[in-house]
Amino acid sequence: MGNFTLGRYLPLDSPIHKMDPRAKIIAMLVMLIAVFIPAGWIGYGVIFIVAASTILISKLSFGFIWKSMKPMLMMLFFLLIINAFVMKTGEPLLTLGSFVIYSGAVFQTLYIAIRLMLMIMITTCLTATTKPLDMTLGIEDLLMPLKKFHVPAHEIAMLISIALRFIPDLIEETQRIMKAQQSRGVDMKEGKLMERVMAILSLIVPLFVSALQRAEDLANAMEARGYAPGEKRTRYKVLKMGKCDYFLLLGAFTTLIVMIGLAILL
Repeated sequence: MGNFTLGRYLPLDSPIHKMDPRAKIIAMLVMLIAVFIPAGWIGYGVIFIVAASTILISKLSFGFIWKSMKPMLMMLFFLLIINAFVMKTGEPLLTLGSFVIYSGAVFQTLYIAIRLMLMIMITTCLTATTKPLDMTLGIEDLLMPLKKFHVPAHEIAMLISIALRFIPDLIEETQRIMKAQQSRGVDMKEGKLMERVMAILSLIVPLFVSALQRAEDLANAMEARGYAPGEKRTRYKVLKMGKCDYFLLLGAFTTLIVMIGLAILL
């Protein structure tokens, strides 16, 4: 769990860190749409080059990005097993008695793995280069047109920002609870499967208690500072788009157009 980096902000000095959060959020959404366009391996290569270039400009390390991908490895392994049982397309690759693994199952798993990898790279780059407060302001501004339909834009933006902000804290709290229980003799790595499952389930109650306590402390702190949902608020920081922001959006939309073109040609 310590490898989970989504939602963790890294205060680095890079051009991406200084960009408008609205531009980064829109660029992320455009790139996520591009990931799901069936443009083949060439298209995935194009998105990888764009995402990797953005990571380098952001001065983030690929080790940091890889840490956010590690929790997905076990899920991909189970996905491969399920596809091996379900999918019977393509050429036979491996025969184990009466059980045959076909190339279609392997390629389908690889497609999903690459998509997840690209999505994690893009979203981690956003959360690692954008402060939680800037994220809130950006989401609120993007949702501002929905206020005409009585959509609580500020409240939705605040909820999303708080959720992203507290993911690392909940992960660290889970680790502390696990270490505390292990020091009291609870073994979560060895023993029978049922015993390990029960040991992990014992984390749920203290973790929920800790999460609720954090939520109550945060609510009291916001109330003590005069926060009132729905009230008209002023801003100390006003967002303003610059040339770099428009260049980022141009790059994202260009990537999307390239992906659509590859999908049509292939």
